[in-house]
Amino acid sequence: MRVKSAVYTRQRKKKIFRLAKGYYATKKNRWRMVKQQVAKSLAYAYTGRKDNKANYRSLWIIRLNAAVRQEGMSYNKFISGLKKANVIIDRKNLAEIAASDSDAFKQIVALAKSA
Repeated sequence: MRVKSAVYTRQRKKKIFRLAKGYYATKKNRWRMVKQQVAKSLAYAYTGRKDNKANYRSLWIIRLNAAVRQEGMSYNKFISGLKKANVIIDRKNLAEIAASDSDAFKQIVALAKSA
């Protein structure tokens, strides 16, 4: 007896067509175009997530650099001083402290200067 695959094929295609909802022109309703575009979009989404992490890290570094320069120090000397003083705070939290609590940040900068 022959095995028919209509139901499974329809389910598989529907899943991919749902991912292509809102795409331009025939990239949302022609099977070959949909397959190609969804594959490309998922690849771009993956790299985009990685790029996003790098963008946030550079934003934190920019904010830290601006805050540290107001205290009369450069960013690289600040980070070097923190490492010598064995202070383990990541750049995200340092940038948040610099933006919200200036007194605590001044203490951290003084600690980095002394080291």
